[in-house]
Amino acid sequence: MLLLLQIFFWLSVLAVAHTYLFYPLWLQWQARGKAGNLQMYQPQDDLPCVCILMAVYNEEKVLAQKLNSIFDTTYPLTQIELWIGSDNSTDDTHRIIEQYARQHNNIQLKIYEGRNGKPRIINRLMEELGAGLPPQSVLVLTDANVLFTPSLLYQLAKHFKNPQTGVVGANVLNIGVKDTGISYQEMWYIKRENVLKHYESLIGGCMMGAFGACYAMRATLFEPVPPNFVVDDFYLTMLALEEGHTAIKELKAVCYEDVPDDIEEEYRRKKRISSGNFQNLHRFWRLLLPQKGVIAFAFFSHKVLRWLTPLLLITAFCISGYLAFRTKFYFCLFLLQCAGPALWFADFVLGKININIKLFRFVRYFYLMNLGLLIGFIKYLKGVESNVWKPTKRNA
Repeated sequence: MLLLLQIFFWLSVLAVAHTYLFYPLWLQWQARGKAGNLQMYQPQDDLPCVCILMAVYNEEKVLAQKLNSIFDTTYPLTQIELWIGSDNSTDDTHRIIEQYARQHNNIQLKIYEGRNGKPRIINRLMEELGAGLPPQSVLVLTDANVLFTPSLLYQLAKHFKNPQTGVVGANVLNIGVKDTGISYQEMWYIKRENVLKHYESLIGGCMMGAFGACYAMRATLFEPVPPNFVVDDFYLTMLALEEGHTAIKELKAVCYEDVPDDIEEEYRRKKRISSGNFQNLHRFWRLLLPQKGVIAFAFFSHKVLRWLTPLLLITAFCISGYLAFRTKFYFCLFLLQCAGPALWFADFVLGKININIKLFRFVRYFYLMNLGLLIGFIKYLKGVESNVWKPTKRNA
């Protein structure tokens, strides 16, 4: 019995270490010297039509900047269409879009009644587009608070000359980082994820999910996101992989997003995303089969173990707590695990008096986000009833 408990303890510890340490190191080693996709459009080529899809809800603070960044581009304006679906916005969003539509005849605004959620808005926009898209069209899905750089559309679209390319993720960089809150920790996490996804694209074209902030997809691969699915970006990326296409990261496709600073708001967002993660795991579990090769290994190592980390941490904590009464070694390991929640509490108290220690904040961020994963998993088990979203607070 004790031996079995020890085996489960070390399996849990090694699984967490694998997803956060060993797998990133393995990726870095495997990606050395690899060039990625080389079959690309050149700027002087006849470039494909790019259809930008954007779901918006009360985005008056950031919308003008967003639209300016879209049209300040090196991509031929005649090859750009912008379709915006408003999820029954109640602020100045519609007026701003209509003002820009008078200047640009390639903007389409669709206003939908009630609250639909981002995935359903995208589905409805694609229904309205129907067969009207030119052959070889590229979809670019993006959020209202993400600012494009002039070359972004070209850097995304160039890869679709290769018929194997299914999804291309942009390089999302963060702005508005502060010493207070969790913006520094979130920026560090996103930066690390960008690197991992880039390595995955190099070793097998198997980027594990594009950031929903901005990514491109071959239009012919699009399928409606199922009802009440929350994480549409991961769904569409895995759909492309399932169809035998590649999903890659283009680091030159730079865009900027204001990083969230409110830890409670980010915790709410992580809970929502977590329930969507398990929806996607249920839908795409076949990509974990051994015959899927590097896709299966990346999916398991980068995503599945990450999503299971809260359960693995609880397992290791409970077992070491039980074994702590039997050996000094496991007693020490139990105390070491208690240090995490203790630092979380210390950071909470210190934050009340405006003392911000980055190490403590990283620990708090790690545990709170894993708590979000756990609560999201419970929500998934109960059944996700809606994918209607409330955008995070925008920095004007």
